Amino acid sequence: MFGKPRKTNQYRRKGRNLIATNKIKPEQWHISDAEVKEALKAKGHDVKQIKKIHRLKHQVCISYWDAKGNVCSSFFSYRIFARWQEEAEKLIYICQTLKEWAKLNYVMKYEFTYYHYPSKMEDALHAILENHMYVLKATAQEVVLQRF
Repeated sequence: MFGKPRKTNQYRRKGRNLIATNKIKPEQWHISDAEVKEALKAKGHDVKQIKKIHRLKHQVCISYWDAKGNVCSSFFSYRIFARWQEEAEKLIYICQTLKEWAKLNYVMKYEFTYYHYPSKMEDALHAILENHMYVLKATAQEVVLQRF
């Protein structure tokens, strides 16, 4: 009936997520009201107008008016934004060697274990990671064959 809960009560290693490793720096993003509305709508929030966006290092505080005219305010992970997926995809594609890819894959596994990702985003990033690994393996094999 119910899915198995994630095992996240283990000791968390510091500096193992994409923000702590300085691979993605979302606090420097200039997030538009339209991006915020789109992300909140995808999470099921009924947003009439954005009041304030306060960017922090690991999360964003958003104040907004809902359809009933109430002021709502909450903290959200940057992982709800489409831009997060774009940045993560760029990180995958800039890996030039299997060693770089393996390091990034290790961080991504940590991300998927300890942070909530929309299922579509997680599936897409898994597929891109796997496809890029095959590309890098084929390229490495090609280089070895050219040496002989």
